Amino acid sequence: MYSIKNVTLTPCERSDFVKLERMHYEQDGIKKSWDVAQVHDSVAILIYHKERDAFVLVKQFRPPVYLKNGDGFSYELCAGIVDKEISLIQIAQEEIEEETGYAVSLKRIKKITSFYTAVGFAGAKQEFYYVEVSDEDKVHEGGGIDVEAIEVIYLPRAEVTSFIYDESIVKTPGLMFAMSWWKTDRLAKTGS
Repeated sequence: MYSIKNVTLTPCERSDFVKLERMHYEQDGIKKSWDVAQVHDSVAILIYHKERDAFVLVKQFRPPVYLKNGDGFSYELCAGIVDKEISLIQIAQEEIEEETGYAVSLKRIKKITSFYTAVGFAGAKQEFYYVEVSDEDKVHEGGGIDVEAIEVIYLPRAEVTSFIYDESIVKTPGLMFAMSWWKTDRLAKTGS
């Protein structure tokens, strides 16, 4: 599908997305330091397609994963960084349309919770949302903007458990948490 070649690594002199710093502090009278990466906070959205009885995920190339496994593709929730002067739910709405091609109103997007990611080096906050979509919400094929190269994936609800525990599939902790939340929430509402 995609061809990755001519990979090289060079020092990163400047980035619009990551700022490396060393934090110096005292803890119980002991001087310490810790390397931190200042990164953007983000939003992530679990999307459930009612007619397909499936979750709408994105499959995306991630260079750090490529360095670890030579493939680089991971299955993820629809997500995006907080880098605009609009509300978090509006960012979520934009990401849903850009990445998956579904246009949904703000009132249909439900905030579930927030949590911190990469706490050992970045500590970025992620807002987690949920939305249900149908075929009538589809306005384009999705895939992201510019050269994001995002593939829209439909994961049947019946295959979630095997998907989550299949170690050969690269997936994010946020995706695994979202699936766990959905199962717990559904069990609480329906008893099944």
